[in-house]
Amino acid sequence: MAEKAEKEVNIKLIAIDMDGTLLNKEHQISNENRNAIKAAQDQGIHVVINTGRTRMTLDPLIENLSLNSYLITVNGSEVWDDSLELIERKTLDSDLVEYMWRLKEKHQTYCWAASVDNVWREVFPAEDIHSHEWMKFGFDIEDDRIRELIYEDLSKLGTLEITNSSPTNLEINAIGVNKAKAIEFVCHKLGFTLENVMAIGDSINDLAMIQEARMGVAMGNAQEVVKEAANWISSSHEEDGVAKAIQTWCL
Repeated sequence: MAEKAEKEVNIKLIAIDMDGTLLNKEHQISNENRNAIKAAQDQGIHVVINTGRTRMTLDPLIENLSLNSYLITVNGSEVWDDSLELIERKTLDSDLVEYMWRLKEKHQTYCWAASVDNVWREVFPAEDIHSHEWMKFGFDIEDDRIRELIYEDLSKLGTLEITNSSPTNLEINAIGVNKAKAIEFVCHKLGFTLENVMAIGDSINDLAMIQEARMGVAMGNAQEVVKEAANWISSSHEEDGVAKAIQTWCL
């Protein structure tokens, strides 16, 4: 674990992942986490959800949080302002999506993908890939050997950002698209830097923002590489780890 940051941190923005972080195993936000987020906002701190989810799957989960700042979706592919107007979107070339679909077929794995207007799971537009605007492609692979083969294949292309949101999956965005870059973009809009950010997460798609934020917080249930990169480790998503981090460093 990285050396613990000093208490005297000036946090102006808290970036929070959703799955495995703010959400518990039932995909719910606890009252403790809600109260901590409200308390931070009442102190003038920006609370920014920074998730791999799309707006379609995110909105029902956060509609009662009363958030009043920016929103980052699809691992940094989209940034929405405090009026929930889209201000930035970075897409994934459809040729790359077709390449990944062929890998999925070759290895007979499960996949999903996010276009700007849909999340494709059980049904995928394999015959119509190039007529959609894509942001992310994902594999879920229980077999470690096959997952590693696909990871190596995709890494050789040099045109993809490859992370995960659980140990068995791979999440792929366009190169340079990640949660840290999106937070940096938001900070620029707000007039401060990543030195004023606390980032909280549990998976590889959170790693860049945890490494680059002034205060990088790993959840107690985080993957080991994320814990090693963090300044501080909180309790798990079943134990209100987000609230604990906010209370410790921001309130």
